Amino acid sequence: MYLCYIEQYTLEKSNMKLILIPIILFSSLFAVDPFKLTKDDIKVINTKYFKKQIKVRYKRFYKFLKEAQEFNTIKKLNRVNSFINKILPEHDIQSQNALDYWSTPKEFLIDGRGDCEEYAMTKYFTLVKLNIKKEKFYLAIVKVKGTPDMHLVLLYFETPKSIPLVLDNLSWKVLDLNKRKDLTVQVVFNEFNSYILKDNYLDKKVNIKWGELNKWKDILKRINLGK
Repeated sequence: MYLCYIEQYTLEKSNMKLILIPIILFSSLFAVDPFKLTKDDIKVINTKYFKKQIKVRYKRFYKFLKEAQEFNTIKKLNRVNSFINKILPEHDIQSQNALDYWSTPKEFLIDGRGDCEEYAMTKYFTLVKLNIKKEKFYLAIVKVKGTPDMHLVLLYFETPKSIPLVLDNLSWKVLDLNKRKDLTVQVVFNEFNSYILKDNYLDKKVNIKWGELNKWKDILKRINLGK
């Protein structure tokens, strides 16, 4: 089983009630294709000894995107989950020489390995690129039964009042959250809001205090800068 470390976060409270504040408003997402290679990227890739593997990985990714455009939503979820899960896992401290570094989807595809954050976020950006509304997705910080570390997964909500489906690098199957008895959701967030769940449904909005750096907002910013 492969887990990852999620940096400590807190939920802002006032008089013991969760503050009803959106976590981010970042409406310019996808002003830049999160997977598009720049001329500088290509120059860097051509200096790497595993450049052929990178080019093959990108070719397969775009071939998959083309095929997946015709799939229905459930098939897209399942196929994206399994396709991205084939990329090798590796702890941040090994892959980026930094604790809890969040790579962009482009960095993830170039490196060919990553942590749970990279899996979850790359699935999100891939599925939105496949024309599923981004409002239906939330990244979820979860605890996995029997383990000490936090973990990140992607949740898909068909409607705001539905039980979400879980896309997880620990599982090849996309299952609804009720069937994932091993997961306890701490908080979910997307580009627009963050929530806690009650009985696996979206419940109260909360404000996540990330500490020195809001890594999710930083990822969105870096993508829009073409990094």
